[in-house]
Amino acid sequence: MAEPSAFSRVRLAELLAVLSLGADLGMGQPMEHVLCQCLVALRLAGELGLDDADREVVYYASLVSWVGCHVDAYEQAKWFGDDTVLKADFRRTDFSGPAVEARFMLRHLGGGPQPAGVGGRARLGLAFLGPGRRDAEAILSNHWQAADALAAQLGLAPRVRACVEQTFERWDGRGAPKGARGEEILLTSRLVNLADVVVAYHRSGGTAAAVAVARERRGTQFDPAVVDAFTARAAQLLADLDGGWDQVQRADPAPGTPLTEAELDAALLAVADFADVKSPWTIGHSRGVAELVEAAAGLAGLPAPTRATLRRAALVHDLGRLGVPNTVWDKPGPLTLGETERVRLHPYLTERMLACSPALAQIAAVAVQHHERLDGSGYPRGLSGAALTPEGRLLAAADLYRAHTEGRPHRPAGSPAEAAALLRAEVRAGRIDAGAAEAVLGAAGHTRPRRGTWPAGLTTREVEVLRLLALGLSTRRIAESLHISPRTAGHHIEHIYAKTGATNRALAGLFAARHGLGPTTGAVQDAGSAGGGDDGLDGLGARDG
Repeated sequence: MAEPSAFSRVRLAELLAVLSLGADLGMGQPMEHVLCQCLVALRLAGELGLDDADREVVYYASLVSWVGCHVDAYEQAKWFGDDTVLKADFRRTDFSGPAVEARFMLRHLGGGPQPAGVGGRARLGLAFLGPGRRDAEAILSNHWQAADALAAQLGLAPRVRACVEQTFERWDGRGAPKGARGEEILLTSRLVNLADVVVAYHRSGGTAAAVAVARERRGTQFDPAVVDAFTARAAQLLADLDGGWDQVQRADPAPGTPLTEAELDAALLAVADFADVKSPWTIGHSRGVAELVEAAAGLAGLPAPTRATLRRAALVHDLGRLGVPNTVWDKPGPLTLGETERVRLHPYLTERMLACSPALAQIAAVAVQHHERLDGSGYPRGLSGAALTPEGRLLAAADLYRAHTEGRPHRPAGSPAEAAALLRAEVRAGRIDAGAAEAVLGAAGHTRPRRGTWPAGLTTREVEVLRLLALGLSTRRIAESLHISPRTAGHHIEHIYAKTGATNRALAGLFAARHGLGPTTGAVQDAGSAGGGDDGLDGLGARDG
């Protein structure tokens, strides 16, 4: 009798916990912040006498509420600089009135790239009064909508989704997305909201700091009754948070219910989309690599289980990108040494997140190799020769090929012929495995049938506009790229929003990612890049792939 697949033991709680580790990094928090928050919220639910059904809601909502916090990182970095710093400071601020919000925005405004010349920051400030302020006001709504969409894809219960929706609401009614206040907010949401902040303060200042912030925000951000329950037993509620992963897994409401293989594949596909929307330049990248490497593995004669492992590893190979700010990913010029080192960490972060789950460790071992090179010049470990597995060699070749048919801020997209030439040059240089390269090139040569219809009733022209919109281009730039008038481009954007349900670029980009509508080679080339060059790593761009 055949051995059961390791993947047949993956539970939803494990996958959500892995994704929460990525959310931690994207929010500028240490790994396991969300897991510790989940534990505190569950303990507080027990103190308040919530039943098992409500505790299940708290469990899943705690793990999923923050996963959308990077969906508009591009906009955050454009106006405020390091998006992880912005989000870390967010927890340190009680947004109790317009003056507080204004000071927060002004403190961070201009932290990223600024217009050149005298008065660059002033011009940025004037620009912020229009689209920038709208971007900022949409942040929490974007985060909720993205988290809710993932919860729906993963089949989480309506009660969990309702809790997620209200996680960013405030007791005083100044929250998002609907300005609910007081008892209008679900008790489960109030617990998750409080636990998130007190865990952050406990980490930096101990129990006293956690109690102090809860009392300071009593009646503004937090429910007074929940604050009182927390402060009465804060030491016990915050005790023994080390080893958050194991404790959260033991608290799983469905410990004996693993995902089916089909459910796992669908979930990993959703995770891939979430990782890729970290930057508009990588929308659809992981899906594309997964399709390519699976086909290449078939041409290479690898058995079906190995092909499945490769596809799954490809879908999540860039999960660690969430731990690097968009000031690095979206920088048009060469990276500094420090920025390059941050980029070199992202495969390692991918591995560490996935390896927390014994059932996902198999794909972690493959995913971490996607930037390694045969001659030892790759990263994160500088593996060479026999240390690279056949699966890792195929993934590295597929990732490199796919990345070079996509544009990046520092270079335009290459044609398929140019990407093939680059891949063969890397073979000649001894960095990419020859057999892996030829399998990838063979797979890339198989053209897929042209799509007959587009999702949500989009027209072909609207898809072209959506791809450029997802890249962050303005209406004027989209019009120039497609040789249409700005007014016509604006009409197309309005139709796209109406048909997809998106309300801004970030959510439109997420729709594009989920439906395999990432930027095409031509679209990226037409969009143009803002100059710059490669940073020299591997003779290629560190941000590629």
